Amino acid sequence: MTKKMEFLFDVGSPTAYLAWTQLPAIAERTGAQLELKPILLGGVFKATGNAPPGAVPAKGMYMMRDLARYAARYQVPLTMNPHFPVNTITPMRVITAALGTDQAVPVVDALFDAMWKTPCKLSETGEVVRVLSEAGLDAQAWLEKAASEAVKEQLKANTEAAVKRGVFGAPTLFVGNEMFFGQDRLDFVEAALNDA
Repeated sequence: MTKKMEFLFDVGSPTAYLAWTQLPAIAERTGAQLELKPILLGGVFKATGNAPPGAVPAKGMYMMRDLARYAARYQVPLTMNPHFPVNTITPMRVITAALGTDQAVPVVDALFDAMWKTPCKLSETGEVVRVLSEAGLDAQAWLEKAASEAVKEQLKANTEAAVKRGVFGAPTLFVGNEMFFGQDRLDFVEAALNDA
């Protein structure tokens, strides 16, 4: 049986972006399959009564410093998005539409980069089109697929299923039934995969 780690995420989360930069290497080291599970973080917060760290000023200030620490540790660029918080429903629907295709990873890469590497306002459809097109992807085709009722329902179902599993934020990873919250728990994820 193939080892699997499930990655529940929303591109609107800078910590999910940081996790994303590390997960392919963890998958390679452990021989695990990385399963992408897009969710709507706003929906999770609403259902669980949680709030973004920035809702508490002292916590938000600490998180900004911590994000910079982890970006330096991982040696990846991280630029805070000046439009934050961004409504990510369209990008997350595009990602949901791309699941199971050979373009899923390039789509996720492009949208995470557009949020946290070269930030833009991904709540605007025109920006999503530009970002996907610049990544060599057929933006219009992905937007059409993302607008389907099946994709909308799948993203909603992913979010509801996540809440039922105890998810309260992003990124959240599962190895089997074991849940790990936050990009600062990736060492535990890797250990669990090695033990699986």
